[in-house]
Order: sequence, then structure tokens, then C-alpha cells
Amino acid sequence: SPPAAARRLEQAAATLEAAARQARAAAQSVRGQMQAPQSPPRTSPQSSRVGGAARKKQTTLMLRNLPNNYSRDMLLELLDKEGFLGYYDFAYYPVDFKRWAGLGYAFVNFVDHETALRAWRHFEGFASWDLPSQKVIGVCWGSPLQGLSECTDRYRNSAVMHEDVPDYFKPVVFCNGCRVEFPAPTKSIRNPRWRHK
Repeated sequence: SPPAAARRLEQAAATLEAAARQARAAAQSVRGQMQAPQSPPRTSPQSSRVGGAARKKQTTLMLRNLPNNYSRDMLLELLDKEGFLGYYDFAYYPVDFKRWAGLGYAFVNFVDHETALRAWRHFEGFASWDLPSQKVIGVCWGSPLQGLSECTDRYRNSAVMHEDVPDYFKPVVFCNGCRVEFPAPTKSIRNPRWRHK
């Protein structure tokens, strides 16, 4: 019957997902990387405290525990390689302007709620880096910012958008997988390095 067939397909998908996770872990071992420490219990989109109606509108994820020597462009490459090319329209990997190094987390806005859920399930527990790292990604809903408009409004006047800040440190926006111009600032932007003088 159709319901039984659907259940069998779901079970097969779960088996394949588990096999894929094992294959990624095995690949890490082959590359000679140390085994990552056991991560805390995984979160899920359903564990969010946000109510049902509001939750269905959420599209922005925070990816935590990224390698500190990662970069924005490496994050974009990872998203594309893992099957999300054209499915996100905003990405930002914050940096510490004292060290010019990543802070280990990123914000990504996906084109719709279902895609965000798919990305959550895909990246929760992810550890298959292209560089030596024991980090294991944790995922949660972005807060308080949700959606492309809120994300761009938050950063369009941020110091990170100053002309002296290298482009590869800045948040980016996309349309159908192609980078587009970030919304222009509405006020004067301060150079972030001035804050540390």
C-alpha cells in the first residue's frame, strides 16, 4: 500500500543518511585526522522554543563551532559542495578585527523554511572538513534576526561594510546562486579598526 511504501522509503533514507555520516567519519580517519571529541546531544529544528506559526517562517540558521581558520569563501564553497548552491541568499562569517580571524560561527539565510530544515539536518554534527579540525557543527535558528530583510538591514550600516574592510570579511547576498550587490548603507559607516585604538 502507499503508506507502507512511504514508510519503507523513509526507513531506507534514514539508513542511507546514517551510512553517509559513517562514510564521512571514515574519510576523516583516512586523511589522518584525529577523531573528533564526542559532541553534546544534537539539537533539532523541532526542539526550538518558537511557536508553530512563527517557526514555519524561519529561514535563518546559525552554524556554530566552525574552524577558526575558516573563511567566508570556504563557508560558501562548503554550502555549494554539500548541495545548497542556489538555496541560500545571505551568508555571513563574522571575524575578530583585532586578529582578523573568524569567530567560529556563521549566519546563513535559506530561500524558504523547508530548505532551512534540510540544511539543519544536513549540517548538525557535520565534521568533514577540508582542513585539519576536530570541530563538529551545531545548528540553531538565528536569533534575533530571521529572514533576508532583517539580515541585510542589520549589516548594511555595520562597520564590517566599511570600504577599508576586505571584501572576503563582509556578508554577501545572492539571487538564484549568483552574488548580487549588498543593499547600500543609509548612514556613514565607521572603520571597525578605530574601535581598538
